[in-house]
Amino acid sequence: MRKFASLFLGLSLLLSLSNAKADEGMWLLSLLNKNTAEMQEKGFKLSAQDIYDINNSSIKDAIVGLGFEGRPFRHFCTGEVISDQGLFLTNHHCGFNAIQSHSTTEHDYLSDGFWAYNKKEELTNPGITASILVRMEDVSKEVLSKVNDEMSEEDRYKAIEKIAIELEKKAEEGTDYKANVKSMFEGNQYFIFVYQIYRDVRLVGAPPQSMGKFGGDTDNWMWPRHTADFSMFRIYTGADGKPAAYAEENVPLKPKHHLPVSAKGVEEQDFAMILGFPGTTKRYLTSFGLEETMKITNKNRYDIRTLKLDIMMNDMLKDAKVRIQYASKHAGSANYWKYSNEQNKALAKLNTMGHKQAIEKGFLNWANKKKKRSAKYGKALEMISKVYADRKEAMNASSYLREALLSGAEMPVFAIKTSGLKSLLAADTLNTEAIEKAVTGLRKAAKGFYKNYNSPTDQKLMAGMYKMYAENIATDQQPEIFKTIADEYQNDFATFADKVYATSVFATAESFNKFLDAPELEVLENDIAFKTGNSILKKYREVAAKVSVGADEMKKGKRLFVDGLMQINKKQNLAPDANSTIRITYGNVGGYTPKDGVYYNHYTTLKGVMEKEDPTSHEFAVPAKLKELYNAKDFGIYADENGNLPACFLTNSDITGGNSGSPVINGNGELIGTAFDGNSEAMSGDIDFEENLQRCINLDIRYTLFIIDKFAGAQNLIDEMTIVK
Repeated sequence: MRKFASLFLGLSLLLSLSNAKADEGMWLLSLLNKNTAEMQEKGFKLSAQDIYDINNSSIKDAIVGLGFEGRPFRHFCTGEVISDQGLFLTNHHCGFNAIQSHSTTEHDYLSDGFWAYNKKEELTNPGITASILVRMEDVSKEVLSKVNDEMSEEDRYKAIEKIAIELEKKAEEGTDYKANVKSMFEGNQYFIFVYQIYRDVRLVGAPPQSMGKFGGDTDNWMWPRHTADFSMFRIYTGADGKPAAYAEENVPLKPKHHLPVSAKGVEEQDFAMILGFPGTTKRYLTSFGLEETMKITNKNRYDIRTLKLDIMMNDMLKDAKVRIQYASKHAGSANYWKYSNEQNKALAKLNTMGHKQAIEKGFLNWANKKKKRSAKYGKALEMISKVYADRKEAMNASSYLREALLSGAEMPVFAIKTSGLKSLLAADTLNTEAIEKAVTGLRKAAKGFYKNYNSPTDQKLMAGMYKMYAENIATDQQPEIFKTIADEYQNDFATFADKVYATSVFATAESFNKFLDAPELEVLENDIAFKTGNSILKKYREVAAKVSVGADEMKKGKRLFVDGLMQINKKQNLAPDANSTIRITYGNVGGYTPKDGVYYNHYTTLKGVMEKEDPTSHEFAVPAKLKELYNAKDFGIYADENGNLPACFLTNSDITGGNSGSPVINGNGELIGTAFDGNSEAMSGDIDFEENLQRCINLDIRYTLFIIDKFAGAQNLIDEMTIVK
């Protein structure tokens, strides 16, 4: 966060930066009154209560956090309700897994798109949840009431956890709500978030992958952009309007608020705000943490996934079935593969390390000015630095193990799921009922696993990823199975993989289900894939234990460091790091200068799609119907004043992962776009906001409406929306 550095570099520099500062900050809705004046200066025409009100309908009632059953508070994307029948928009890449799960070679919704022309055609998605905030509250006073500076971090955690659980239970009592207490500012503040969580979420529409992922990995994190990155879902409830598991008789949600959709378009400098569930930022990361991020986390992720993605894509391009099976896996891996590389480049170019070190120098100067202050805060950075230094080797080993082994070949990891069955089979007295129950659960798990699994592809992943792991991690840090590979296979990983996939009962769905027909302990004990998976898991636990050494010291050091920064900047309105809770960010529409002599306009049009078309590339294919509409200039009411069809636009909003699918809303509270990406030049933004470069890439709602209307002919969906012309 550069503003901290400016405070320490002198008043004159602070004053020179204050006017240049863009719109950093992912703000908590309940504290929005602190931001209202600045928002209104930028063009906001409503009040804070229009956004967040616990007694009346407000914009927050139309914002959806997408999660999974069992971990609904860890929102992976955002959506926005756009009709009084629970219809909501999100990104295509947010709905990608759902679209892929319904796709087959006979019904290839990835390639062809999917549209429900009536509600009976909508497709259910078990496991996906949709959360809407009911209320939030600062509970710092209650949560921290039983802690003191003399406590160990473990005792502090236990005291906080006890009170947090009590607050959650109290908030949920007598309701069907779910509550979650979340830490802010590294444990210096706490807020409770109360949600209504819906469990029946159905796929309504999505354009073909050639449009929803237009530009693929080449254009990812880049501007100019021309991607129709949207999909549509609907929330269903029980007949009483309350959350319910999927049932055919469920009815569409009647939301408290839905966003009107503006077809009026956007102009440069227009006000724009984004509400959503940003995942994780690390604005308060120290220089020591930055070094680990750049040299271990990002570097290893990029290097390892480069190989992994190449192996998957080679098979995907050869076989339509494999393409569908691995589409979601490839997309999920590719996103942060490129992000890691672009972030490292931006961090280096923008001298983020220097900014972090300046902040730390200023912090120490402040801490050491007073004896009492020095006693409390003076060792904070030293504690943090030591833990990072001590865990460096273990963190590198952990990173490689997670990326190359646990996230490499899938079959050995799946084999670990039978460990419970193995224990039952090894018991002195066999519990046939428990064994049958375990077998039933494994058959269910196998059905999902083998649906998106191709044995030859997985075998190539094992040979390639295991070899890469062995070449980069010291022998004494490797799982025991690697000693077997060295001794018995002379480190010939291809030959080892041949053996595994030729003999293991886990190699195919048929062989695994045959094993489950009459499971035997000896078979599991001697299965090479089972041995491999458990060997990897054992080593991962060992490495994870080494990484966690010093965790309490790290937590305390971070808490004190951030507490100090908050005191130093107590006259400033500071935003806590993103942590998957609902936030608002705001700014204006506008282009930027990425380098000397270059200026990027704030918008793109459909013309750019046609200019980028490359029939030889799966990333830049253009559907025939889209070309027909373009050539006929059949854009309907969605064209701009020059007769062009807008595609995407830029704002200087502060977003991160989890904001994907977030609504971009104008000063009147109307939907003008959907956020879906950031720009590569400012990939440092999660760690250090770059006020002159940071941009949010958004899908223009007019392109979305055009596709629904003209391309898909889904008039039923257009008729649901409140469209402002």
